[in-house]
Amino acid sequence: MSTYSASDIEAKWQSAWSDAETFVAARSDDKPKYYVLEMFPYPSGRIHMGHVRNYTMGDVIARYKISTGHNVLHPMGWDAFGMPAENAAMAIGGHPKDWTYNNIADMREQMKPLGLSIDWSREFATCDPEYYGQQQAMFIDFMDKGLVYRKNAVVNWDPVDMTVLANEQVEDGKGWRSGAEVERRELTQWFFKISDYSEELLSALDTLDNWPSKVKTMQANWIGKSRGLQFAFSTIDAPAGFDRIEVYTTRPDTLLGASFVGISPDHPLAKELEKDNADLAAFCVDCRKGGTTEEAIEKAEKRGFDTGLKVRHPFDTAWELPIYIANFILMDYGTGAIFGCPAHDPRDLEFARKYDLPVVSTYAPAKDEGIDMPEDGGEAYVPPKTEKVIYVRGFAGETEQTGLDGIDTAIAFCEDNGVGQGVTKFRLRDWGLSRQRYWGCPIPVVHCDDCGVVPEKKENLPVELPYDVDFDTPGNPLDRHPTWRNCACPVCGKQAQRETDTMDTFVDSSWYFARFTAPRANTPTNLPDADYWMNVDQYIGGVEHAILHLLYSRFFARAMQMTDHLPAKASEPFDALFTQGMVTHAIYQTRRSQDGRPVYYYPEEIELRDGGAFLKEDGREVEVIPSAKMSKSKNNVVDPLNIISAFGADTARWFVLSDSPPERDVEWTASGAEASFRHLGRVWALSDKIANMDPSDAGTDDEGLLREMHKAINAITLAIESFGFNAAIAKLYAFTAVLQKSKAGHAAKREAVMTLAQLMAPMTPHLAEEIWAQQNGDGLITNAPWPVADEAMMVEDSVTLPIQINGKRRSEITVPADMPKDEVEKLALADAAIVRALEGATPKKIIVVPGRIVNVVA
Repeated sequence: MSTYSASDIEAKWQSAWSDAETFVAARSDDKPKYYVLEMFPYPSGRIHMGHVRNYTMGDVIARYKISTGHNVLHPMGWDAFGMPAENAAMAIGGHPKDWTYNNIADMREQMKPLGLSIDWSREFATCDPEYYGQQQAMFIDFMDKGLVYRKNAVVNWDPVDMTVLANEQVEDGKGWRSGAEVERRELTQWFFKISDYSEELLSALDTLDNWPSKVKTMQANWIGKSRGLQFAFSTIDAPAGFDRIEVYTTRPDTLLGASFVGISPDHPLAKELEKDNADLAAFCVDCRKGGTTEEAIEKAEKRGFDTGLKVRHPFDTAWELPIYIANFILMDYGTGAIFGCPAHDPRDLEFARKYDLPVVSTYAPAKDEGIDMPEDGGEAYVPPKTEKVIYVRGFAGETEQTGLDGIDTAIAFCEDNGVGQGVTKFRLRDWGLSRQRYWGCPIPVVHCDDCGVVPEKKENLPVELPYDVDFDTPGNPLDRHPTWRNCACPVCGKQAQRETDTMDTFVDSSWYFARFTAPRANTPTNLPDADYWMNVDQYIGGVEHAILHLLYSRFFARAMQMTDHLPAKASEPFDALFTQGMVTHAIYQTRRSQDGRPVYYYPEEIELRDGGAFLKEDGREVEVIPSAKMSKSKNNVVDPLNIISAFGADTARWFVLSDSPPERDVEWTASGAEASFRHLGRVWALSDKIANMDPSDAGTDDEGLLREMHKAINAITLAIESFGFNAAIAKLYAFTAVLQKSKAGHAAKREAVMTLAQLMAPMTPHLAEEIWAQQNGDGLITNAPWPVADEAMMVEDSVTLPIQINGKRRSEITVPADMPKDEVEKLALADAAIVRALEGATPKKIIVVPGRIVNVVA
């Protein structure tokens, strides 16, 4: 009997697939196409078990679709621009380009042993000039269509990395890479006009039937459609040109509870006032040191500066409200000004109590709920808008209404009285894409004193990044590179300067799926190829990308349609989306005696015994934190190459798919990997045993085995199609056990083990190929048609029925599936265990549920 040797088997079959170009995709009219794509990785230099799980899931789908007769596109690339490469260059020397391409080479060599069905001929990195040159061409096309513009904007500024950060790159008020306190700065930035698509991006979510509902909800909340009132307060004795302050509010029903007006430190009125008021100017400067994220604003202490100016309430000219500059108001949300109703907004209430401003409720609970209202020291009263309240200061008198009805009433009243108008607005703001860094796609425009800001000529693309840069001085090296920065104006030919900002890396990942359809085309896409391969049939990736990456990709698909780079059908580029869980592992730690800070240990440094975890080095017991996300900083990572070296890729693939549903986290354990390896060894031994049987060996239960085989085909097919990979593997375990115990003959067992190999092939492709070859299957199992269940073989001739007496199970009987009820009753009462239990008593009632159970009531 031969031994299961994963290393020999896996190398052999990976070579066979490569030689046969099994996974090279090409257009074909003979098969239906299927495009499966996992979110491409950042080349950090090492793959981790999260990569293994993510790409194995995609591989299962790709291989399954190949075997069901589809023409499959399954590509791989690298999301390669970004600050980490620059940080590495600054920290260890060298160049971001070299660091990135070395990491890509390393990760490619780490991924290939997994045996993924990837068309490596389509591989590219977003830092390839061939890729970002086409991105620049598309940027120019977007400019021509009015989808790109420049404006001054308040941004998150990282003073250490010296670049703009997206809101999502600000964590607890600090830069996600540098850890520096983020500041607010006003800079001239490039923007994509994504807000023009707010309504379309929102309404189209309803068409995405195969997306997780939580992702659609997250996107809908981010787009943030709201109905509110736009109106203006008239100012008293304000500087010239500031006789009105425009306000947009989603809660106009609280207008009669207003106690102050707040404006952003970046509001035009605040900027005018700070010219002549040093204290006010200092306050505004201090406010701009905070981040612009909602989380940062919520956590920050609410601070204000009384300008000394006032406004008149629109419904009572004698009612004057003070104007404060407040640190929790942003210029790019609404109009940069609010009215504060402290009774019904926690931020306003915190602010009002700090500055001793009035607190007046406009509505109260419709029922006596025994709560303290804010006027009496309670918290802000903010019930759901769908809940009924009593409007004590409402626009329809003292009435009982839901918040939604109260808002509609307030808008109608204000419009009827000439105080503003009801408008619909969106939270979604235009996409600021400028980044002040080197390692990104250069924005292909030129600044000319005579011609203004003009796009580079397409024949001059790509505008390549210069290699000769240094990072010794903070800031963007492109600003300090005269031979690259200085250029000829593409319009007039005079001396001009290139734009030194580069693009947000989200741009790079917003269209890569389209580039994969024709990665060597001399235009961003080749329309016939895009028309054939798009849309992505199955997209797989982490839920952390639910908002920005997916939203930006949806916008880009529409912009690419407008510029003739995608067909009309691709406005929603991803037909189905699956968000997988993380791979977790226990954290092993001790604490330093001097300060109590944790010291982390790698799993290979730990011995598990006696119900505890101990250091192999000195036997000390360590603290265990179970099921934590794998993190290099916590040393609770498992190197996939170590697992592949010890057990083989099929074992790693099998384990990450088997332990839990794919949308949930999976806990990596050494014991689980070993158990998976032992099972695959048993499958190989079983196949080897069958291969060495006498071909004339006749069994006694061929039909029974084949019936179980067809049940397995049906169950596993349904499980794979529904992403129930762990359920499919559970059924494979069960069918393997059936085959091991079967008394069938050689022919039936050979058919069964070859079918088992086919059913395992998407999960463990190397072992499946080896079994297929051992059993003399034709060609590669990868190309073999997926087995089809015979419905007739799944119909049971007999059923086993449990027998209960007064609800307690006592025995069971096996009977023909079509046996009449009265015959079943007779057999049940004649069963020896039932006779003993009844002790001669006559049952009061017998209930036969066909195919399920016999209930005896004694």
